[in-house]
Amino acid sequence: CTWHAAGLVGQLRSKRNLTRLMQNSVAVFDRLESESGLSIDWKKVGSLRLASSKQRWREIQRSMSQAKSFGVECHALSAGEAQQRFPYINTEGVEGAAFIPGDGYIDPYALTQAYASVAKSSGVRIQQNILVTDIIVRDKRVVAVKTDQGKVICDIVVNCAGLWARRVGEMAGVPLASGIVEHQYFLTEKKLEFASDLTTLRDPDNNFYLKPDTGAFAIGGWEDNSKGCWRGKPPFNFERQLFTENMQRLERFALPASNRLPVLNDLGIQSVINGPIPVSADGEPIMGRAPQLHNFYVACGFTAGIAASGGAGLAMANWIIEGDPGMDLWAFDIRRFGPAQAQSRFLEARAIETYAGYYKIHWPGHEASSARGLRRSPLYPALSNAGGVFGSKFGWERVNYFRHAGIESSDTPSFENKPGWFNQLAHECSAIQNAVALIDQSSFAKFELKGPGAHSALDKIIANRLPEKAGKAVYTQMCNAKGGIEADLTVIRASDEKFIIVTGSGFATRDFHWIEQHLSGNGSAQLNDITATLSTINLCGPNARDVLSVLTDDDVSNNNMPFLSAAVIELANTTVLAVRIGYVGELGFELYVQPENAAHVYESLCQAGAAFNITNAGYYAIESCRLEKGYAYWSSDIGPDTDPYEAGLGFCVALDKGDFTGLQALMAISQHRREKKRVTLYHPEFIPLHGGEPIYSQGMLQGYTTSAGYGHRLGCTIAYAYLPAENNKRSAMEIEAFGKIHKFNLGPRCLYDPGNQRLKA
Repeated sequence: CTWHAAGLVGQLRSKRNLTRLMQNSVAVFDRLESESGLSIDWKKVGSLRLASSKQRWREIQRSMSQAKSFGVECHALSAGEAQQRFPYINTEGVEGAAFIPGDGYIDPYALTQAYASVAKSSGVRIQQNILVTDIIVRDKRVVAVKTDQGKVICDIVVNCAGLWARRVGEMAGVPLASGIVEHQYFLTEKKLEFASDLTTLRDPDNNFYLKPDTGAFAIGGWEDNSKGCWRGKPPFNFERQLFTENMQRLERFALPASNRLPVLNDLGIQSVINGPIPVSADGEPIMGRAPQLHNFYVACGFTAGIAASGGAGLAMANWIIEGDPGMDLWAFDIRRFGPAQAQSRFLEARAIETYAGYYKIHWPGHEASSARGLRRSPLYPALSNAGGVFGSKFGWERVNYFRHAGIESSDTPSFENKPGWFNQLAHECSAIQNAVALIDQSSFAKFELKGPGAHSALDKIIANRLPEKAGKAVYTQMCNAKGGIEADLTVIRASDEKFIIVTGSGFATRDFHWIEQHLSGNGSAQLNDITATLSTINLCGPNARDVLSVLTDDDVSNNNMPFLSAAVIELANTTVLAVRIGYVGELGFELYVQPENAAHVYESLCQAGAAFNITNAGYYAIESCRLEKGYAYWSSDIGPDTDPYEAGLGFCVALDKGDFTGLQALMAISQHRREKKRVTLYHPEFIPLHGGEPIYSQGMLQGYTTSAGYGHRLGCTIAYAYLPAENNKRSAMEIEAFGKIHKFNLGPRCLYDPGNQRLKA
């Protein structure tokens, strides 16, 4: 799609490393002309983003706070100041604007030619007009690529086939969640005169973006109900072609644009470009090594491919040569998707919705509405009848919170105020703390590793010590060779030769792939995904054991079933695996149940729990409780860029158990003073934090929040962050949220029940 791309370049993204990738692209643009000797028409004129509503201004204020913590220069402007930057705008209704001077626009054609020129001068051979017809795979490796001009033997294959990436992936047996939709923009008549440094413009409330052109404006938008193309699999002979313009869809952003830019009413449309662009299932690029093959890499699904090109190239080079992209790129990682998201009809529906959502306000807790209901727990009907409000994770329907009778609430999200479901969460967290709650966690990814070599194989992958006998569980991490955390999970020893590995719903593909690639391959240990074969019900709270005792004759006392123990018990006329563990910091049992028995077990627990004030709870309550307990979440608080010691997880590392992946690095890390460590900050009132907010000490930027929220049991706002070690002696820090500074206290890693007396009761 490069040939018909608009070429806008923006750097600020929702995550620090995603922003770094875009910044790396700008760094390439800054030097490419001197390296290639070719003009790339890189116009570093900045970008202006307008807020045409109060809600949008709150969102932009949040983004500007993130920009500070991510190292992106960003300025808040009034409506009048915005008009000085872009004189053509009508300021009516403009609440404010953000200006990023390092952004701009570039000529996609010239950029591509410059990339090719430098590549060829470095020894790369580029061959055009060749059709790939098949990919030959043996023993999980691509050995050759068939083309219409012969076969190419290869060691590494990178699928960066743009629109055709999904078809190329199918040749290699790699499903890709990269769809295609129609995207339109138009070029006005060339009747304008403006300065060469006129900034680019975005007005998301009016759903349009603008790039200055020679005497004209190029204006595009992200309208609802765009058209999906070919179910994501275009014909190979579709080359440099466009679709017929759709004026009805064009009006959806052209008319609002003319209200914001009255000059458009005096300009005609010179041309309309309606072409296909890739959009992944969540709108972000798809990058990395395919989990199905050892030497097949992917770089596709780039809706903003021009802006990301330089940074993406660097990340892919690192991935291929070094084995990792050089920074945590989980939000772009191919392993965030499973085969379900690559289904044609699912993908088309989700791509259309994601495309239309680019300029919609991204409210906290936003959930996709298309292609829902794909994976459901056996408890779904009962939870729905109980008032469950569902979200989606990895295709699973999961309850975020319940509408409990008699509690005033709404489903309205908010940036600065308490969300509409705040009171419902307070009720659920109170039940978890004072009575007992049921949480359906069937979407947990569950793997079975079994065989005579299972113990030795797993012991070489995880950092903690494996249970010595069946009936025990352990919390652990899997680390890379540098000591970074690749996975955060629970391992249950079911028998001498069988282990059950439990991880987060969204990490199923990633964690399975990590374990699989580290097995010896001699057949002594077999890894299977058993997620669909076991439902999971979390029974938690101080009355949990009392409820369980009503339904079982087995001994579930603390003496017989202490914390981190596991036992097969008879429960409600069936058999379940009960594990003393949980993510909320209270007495609890995770019950692993055969799916055909799950509804019966749930109903029995509800009936038995009625005398103990049992309540349903959802994933938002889990999030509130885990913040209070100091529990880290992989992908926000911990990841490949963090090690267990700086994350406060050194107790999970058994340096003396024998060799395992990352041992040498972790030994070195453990012996040196840490430059930074994960800390907990808290404020006694509700403060609207959502993660990514900048943290200051005496006016100096120290870091940013990795995750944050409100702890309902403690009644305070909690944030996690990695701060320089010298801050350990400070008692308070300052966090900026929506332009306001709030003083936060530095607290212990665990604020709630730090001695774990409730957890181990």
